[in-house]
Amino acid sequence: MKIFETTLPGVIVIEPKVFGDERGYFLETYQADRYRDAGIKEDFVQDNFSRSTKGVLRGLHYQLEKEQGKLIYVTSGIVFDVAVDIRQGSPTYGQYYSHVLSEDNHRQMYIPPGFAHGFCVLTDTADFGYKCTEYYSPQHERTIRWDDPQIRVEWPLSNVILSDKDSAASILADTPAQELPVYKAS
Repeated sequence: MKIFETTLPGVIVIEPKVFGDERGYFLETYQADRYRDAGIKEDFVQDNFSRSTKGVLRGLHYQLEKEQGKLIYVTSGIVFDVAVDIRQGSPTYGQYYSHVLSEDNHRQMYIPPGFAHGFCVLTDTADFGYKCTEYYSPQHERTIRWDDPQIRVEWPLSNVILSDKDSAASILADTPAQELPVYKAS
């Protein structure tokens, strides 16, 4: 597998080895020792799967107190995936990294705890799986506005489909300090 560092320390892109022939292909989506060697030290406790249609944008989501790291991959379709550093005191606070994940490139993106995450679907549908380092906790879930003028994500779509929760999200500058994770230097 190949590991690609990104502009945000801790956010990595992983390209697993794909073994294919005329019958199809095989790849390992996760192997604890290899991923630990790649810098993912947390244990995963929950797997999630979602299907979304073209134009759906989900995010930018994060959990407070029960912060989740996520290992993300797409099994069908294409998504534009985004990680945003929202950790108070971080040298990269307010910056984002984006990457296209697809059924063809088989790439994964790891987003550590303390980052917000979002994605939008670029194909008719997309199936999206992710492993989490903490259980989903609705009372701890928070959202930053997808089109936050401070973060300035360059989304590839302008007409997006949002949930009511994502439509009503606050911008990062209006989020109280106690509602944001804190940077812990390693």
